[in-house]
Formats: sequence, structure tokens, C-alpha cells
Amino acid sequence: MIHGFDVDAPLVCEGIIGDGCGGGRFFLVENETLLAYDPQTQSKIFLLDGIKNAKSLSKKTCMLTIECEDEVIEFDLSALKRV
Repeated sequence: MIHGFDVDAPLVCEGIIGDGCGGGRFFLVENETLLAYDPQTQSKIFLLDGIKNAKSLSKKTCMLTIECEDEVIEFDLSALKRV
């Protein structure tokens, strides 16, 4: 548990400082919504909604990948949009 997040949970991932975008933040899918949590301000930032049946969330450099039952969603953190 870090900042109240289970980093081993399938719908939570941590942004590593120096890996591209979002370093030091946590990313999570909660109630069909992709959020970023900033531990410095202790606030959640809305990124994307309408995420149905999410199974896992991962991050590589500036790209978040959300695997759902029926689709794979990619979200570009540098552009702050779905690709």
C-alpha cells in the first residue's frame, strides 16, 4: 500500500519518475473512469470516462493501456487523449 493504493491491484499502476510522463503519480480505473492521483496535492485528476469492464491497467513511457473485456484502450499522457 502506497498513499492508500494497492500498486499490485490490476486497475492501479504507478508512474515511475524518469520513464516519460506522469512520474510520481498513480493511475487508476475507478467507476468506469481513468484517473491520475497526485500524491503531492492529494487530488485525483480526470483523464477519460466510459471505460467498460476494465480488467487491467499498465503504463509504458507516456502510454497507458487499459485491457477491457471487449477492447483495448490506449491513452497518451503526453497528448492527454485516447489514441
